[in-house]
Formats: sequence, structure tokens, C-alpha cells
Amino acid sequence: MNIIDELKWRGLVYQATDEAELKKHFETPGRTLYCGFDPTAKSLHIGNMVPMLALLRFKRAGHDPIVLMGGATGRIGDPSGKDVERQLLDFDAIEGNIANIRSQVHALFGDDTKVVNNYDWTREMSVIEFLRDIGKNFTVNSMMAKESVRQRIERDEVGISFTEFSYQILQAMDFDHLYREYDCRLQIGGSDQWGNITAGTELVRKKSQGQAFAVTFPLLTTASGAKFGKSEKGAIYLDPELTSVWDMYQYWINVDDRDVVKLLKVFTFKTIEEIEALEKQLEEAPHLREAQKALAEEMTALFHGPEELAKVQNAVAVLFGSGDVTTVDAKTLRAALDSAPNVSYPANDIPPLPQIIADLELVKSKGQARKDIAAGAVRVNMEQIKDPTTTPTPEDFLHGEVLLIKKGKKHWGLVTLD
Repeated sequence: MNIIDELKWRGLVYQATDEAELKKHFETPGRTLYCGFDPTAKSLHIGNMVPMLALLRFKRAGHDPIVLMGGATGRIGDPSGKDVERQLLDFDAIEGNIANIRSQVHALFGDDTKVVNNYDWTREMSVIEFLRDIGKNFTVNSMMAKESVRQRIERDEVGISFTEFSYQILQAMDFDHLYREYDCRLQIGGSDQWGNITAGTELVRKKSQGQAFAVTFPLLTTASGAKFGKSEKGAIYLDPELTSVWDMYQYWINVDDRDVVKLLKVFTFKTIEEIEALEKQLEEAPHLREAQKALAEEMTALFHGPEELAKVQNAVAVLFGSGDVTTVDAKTLRAALDSAPNVSYPANDIPPLPQIIADLELVKSKGQARKDIAAGAVRVNMEQIKDPTTTPTPEDFLHGEVLLIKKGKKHWGLVTLD
């Protein structure tokens, strides 16, 4: 299957220029394409993964993707999809973000994939050169017709600065530079980037007398109409310091039945046959959530590696089954029980178990805690405790850090040492 046909089957083509020529172009292996990412945060998030994984699909199909870091454009701010002017970032913050994102890209693609920075070819350009060699190829009329600009101009209370108005020229300049340096003929991006990307195809045509293509992806929304990629805690980042591996896994495992097949197509590398089989399982036994499990497992392993996936799966087995709690590391346990009641004590002043349960507010009184313990309703690190006089010791804490308390079938608490 031609890579363009595959993207269409996966629901990833919203707009494209000259699709017939585009397909013909990518019938030859080794073609170059790119997508740009402005370093507005220290980490990529799963919203970025729609175009990022599309680049990876091209690579696996035998082509040469380029990941462009917006060291220059990130200093200006893209008006696309924004109601108000972006806050300008500190230059040092931008460079730090680029270094972090570069490492994430290489972890996904391997070190052989080009990661370029548009600041490298814009920082030495003078204002005169910019206006004479680049600006003369654009009319204000066409620039104002771009949706991202038009929407802001129509709002008198907001407007648009000349800085953000010029953004599309810089992005177009990137396309022309990559066309001349690497024979890069395709730029991909979200649907809000159509105006910026086609500005680039036009600059390639006018300035370099070449043919270039544009492909955009549809805005990804959930069945409820919400923008994809957000949780109650905010964006889902690839950096485990910003979003734990547990939270990443749980985001995918909790996907709505109405969305999961679409997300399997968009995010995973599963074949048509594999996705159709999962779709059939979803129809026949939705309660098993096999499609969600497949999605969560592939995404967690892809972004964090099979070892981190195994840690999460072990935690799932402990919390929702009868797994061995000693196989789960403390960091994963903390993340898994992040929303559960928690208390912390000095290692030399750990109170008796009834007091701990009361401090966790799993019961209304220590008297009730004693009754629950005696009745066998309390487990410590998954071991049933029936002696109300039990007092945990530092040696009882898993990995020397955490103690799990479970009361009944569903109530959890986490104890840590100061």
C-alpha cells in the first residue's frame, strides 16, 4: 500500500495538494518530508504525536523524515489556533526545550533521523535580506486571507501583531530552505497549519521554481466533542517527570469505546487485519476492553519502553487482581495511588495500624479500624492482617519507601516515610 493511501485509511489526510502527483512522488523510496515543532514546552505531548508518528510511518515505509525544531519561529509565536497573542519565551528556555525534545525524537526515531533548527538559517539574515529576498514573494492580500490571520483581525479587541503576522513567512522560508538543502518536497502538519504550509509550497514555486506538497491532518476530537490529548491533570506529556508512565497508560486504557478504533488507526502501527480483529472483539465483548489494552500497551512501550510497560502492568495486576506487589517499583506505586489518601511518618515514629487507617480516613475511628482488622478486611502490602495491635516497621515498607493499605475491596491508602 502506498504510504499516502495508508494515511488516508487511517483517517490522517484532511487536506492535500495535488494528491495524484503526491502519491506518484512517494512511490520512489528515499523521498524527504518534514514537520515543524515549536519548542513551547520542555516535552512533546501526545497531541504532537499525530504528525510525529506520521513522520515515523514514512520512515518505516523507506523515506527520510526531517524533524524541524522552531528555534526561530518559537521566538515569535504562531497565531494559528490562538485567540490572543502568545507570550514570548525566554531564549534560554527555548534552547533547553529544543535539547529535551531532540532527545525524545531520537528515542523514537533513532539517531539517524535528521533534527534541524530553523534558527540556524535565520539568525544571520538581515532585515534587508528578509524583505528583499523573501518578503517580495508574498502579498499582504494573500497573507490576510489566511484563516489564522483573518480570525484575529476580525476581533478588534485582540488584533494581531506584525510579529505574529510575519510567522507564515518564516515557516514558508523553512520549507524553501529544506527544499534546496535536502530536496524536501512535502510538509505535514495539523489542519490549522494549512495556510502556513501552502505559503511554503508557493514560496518554493516562486523562489526556487520547484514543486512541493502539503498534507494536513484533521483535528482529533473525542466522541464527546472534546479536544484529544487532555486529561483532568492537563496535557499528557512524554516526559515521565511531567506525566507518569502510569498516567500515560491509564489515559489510553480509559479511552471511550466510541474512540478506540479511530485511535488505533491514528496512533498504532497495527495492520488493517489486526485492527479489524480488535474491532470485532470490541463489538462482541466490550467489557474486556481488549482494544484499549492493545492501544495502551503499544503506546506505553513506544514512548517509554517495554520495561516501563511491564512495571505498569505489574501494578495493574496488584491493584486490580492478585499480582505480586514486590514486583512493582516504588515510583510506579506512588503514581498509581496518586489520588488515594496518603500519610507520611518518621521512620522512628510509625503508629499502630489502626491509627494509620484512621489517619488515612479510611474509617471514622480507630475503634472501627480495629474491628475491620479483626474481621480480616484490611491488607498491608496485599497481606491480610487480623491483629489490631500490629505496628508496621520500616522493614515492612516496600523498597524502603512505601506501604500499601487496602480496606475492603476498593479503598486504598499509601503510607510513606518522612
